[in-house]
Order: sequence, then structure tokens, then C-alpha cells
Amino acid sequence: MSGMEEEFKPDPAMIGGVPKPPLAFLPEPVKLFQTRGRRFAFLAESNELAPYLRFLAELSRLQARLAVSLPPVEPLSPERLAKAADGGMPPIDRGTLAADPALDATLLALAEQAEAIDMPDQARQALAAVRAADVEQRLWLLSNVLGDSIPEDATAPHLFAAAAVQVHLARLAATLDAEALVPISTGTCPACGGRPVTSSVMGAQGIESIRYASCAGCATQWNEVRVKCLCCGSNKDVRYRSVETLDATVKAEACRECNRWVKILYQVKNASLDPVADDVGSLGLDVLMKDTEFTRGGFNPYLVGY
Repeated sequence: MSGMEEEFKPDPAMIGGVPKPPLAFLPEPVKLFQTRGRRFAFLAESNELAPYLRFLAELSRLQARLAVSLPPVEPLSPERLAKAADGGMPPIDRGTLAADPALDATLLALAEQAEAIDMPDQARQALAAVRAADVEQRLWLLSNVLGDSIPEDATAPHLFAAAAVQVHLARLAATLDAEALVPISTGTCPACGGRPVTSSVMGAQGIESIRYASCAGCATQWNEVRVKCLCCGSNKDVRYRSVETLDATVKAEACRECNRWVKILYQVKNASLDPVADDVGSLGLDVLMKDTEFTRGGFNPYLVGY
């Protein structure tokens, strides 16, 4: 396997006279997970990770069903929204969310309904452990996911906790007003303060060739400068690598300032790319980058341990 590297600079034709893009796009939970499930299933048709991708496709479909069947989430209070805006903070407070009974109920519902999914034995054992976990153990799982930090010796049970967190955060984010969000800092979700899983160069009308990072938790997408490290904010020495060709639709954006990298997807070339599914489906790029001095900076609970 050989990697390609390129110098990447903004297109001069895109500078000046371009309307300011929206800061953020909030998720539509049901559509989000349905679309992700279809993408996982499509990728499974021609990928060495087919069994795992099919499992994640079914898990995504379950997430979509839960987004419909669970009781509505309680919107954030006007006081919390005002405090966040005034302080330049994300309105969703991850620090207090792990103890939210609604999130715990989401995890319990997901764990119960996931029994019907065909999955590898290791995942089945992890699911049984989640179902048998007490309140404190579930709180530990949820806290780790919300902290974007999963122990590598306990990845399997955290996968189910992460799926529940994604459902709850996406539903919470969907209640927000995108126009009321404020920029936080490079690589930080303006809705929940989470880390990006990937970023995408968009192809939709009105935001062609504009980059949006995708939150690994709530799935909010927010605008970021096209050539800039999402880990440290530097644009001094950013390089791009891909597994096959310079025209690849998934590349590693690597920064020599902090020696970290995050995948960037080119939806402008392929509109069906999904920020989470195609991160898993392009595991070959992770293998390539493991042989370099760069450390993965994008957070994806479905890839911890790979």
C-alpha cells in the first residue's frame, strides 16, 4: 500500500465575493441515522470489514427507530441558551449530561432492542455486559463517551454507549436554533462542544467547496476554514495523504505542527459520503497513517482499538 501526498491550497477563484456560509447545520435525527445505515450497508458490499459494517448498518437503523419511539427530549431552558451564547459556550453541557435520566433510558432501550441485531460474538458479550451493568457502570460508560475518551481495553461495551449518546445528543441538538449558535474554537462543535469525527468539503448548492466539520456526538456540522488543522488550528504546514490517488474522495489532513491528522471527505465529488460510515469504511487510510509520525485526531467510537 502506498500513500500519496500533495500540497493543497485554496482556489483563488473562491476568494472574495462569496456569501458567508452558515455557521452550522443541525441534525435531523431520523434522516441522519437512516441515511447512515444505508451507507454502512452499501460499503459492506465491497469492503473487507463487511460483517462489521453490516452490524453498524443495523445499529444505525435501530438508532433511527429510537429517535422516533423514545419520549421527546426536554429542550434546553432559555436561561441555559442565553448563558451559553453570552459566554461563547456550546449550549449542550456534556459535563452534566452523563447523569441525565433520559440518556440512561436511551442506553437501556438501545441495549434491549439491539438483542435482535445479528452481531459478532464479542459484540454480543459486550451487549450482555451493558444490559447487566448497574447505574454506576452505565454512568462510567456514558461519561467516557461524552468525554471523547474510550479505554482501548473496553471498546466493545462503549460502542453501544456511544450509539445511545449519538441518539440523545442528535435529538437535543435538533431542538436548538442554528442561527443562535456561536463559534467556540477550531475543532469544537458549537452545539455540544464535541470533537469532529471527520470534515467534509461540501457539494450542496450554496455551500459548494465549503468545509464543514462533523461532530462525532451530536452530528452537528459546522463551518471551518478549508485548509486548517482541526486539532491545533494551525495552517502553517498541513499536508494531505490518500491510499490510492490524488483524486481520492477520502484523505488524511495531517498537520506537522501538532503531528495529528483528521480525515477529510470530498462530498463535492461524491454526495453519498457519510462522516461516520465512510470513516469506518476507509480503515485502509488509518493503516497507512499508522506507519507515519502522525496520530489520529478524529474521534470515532466505532474505530477505537483499530
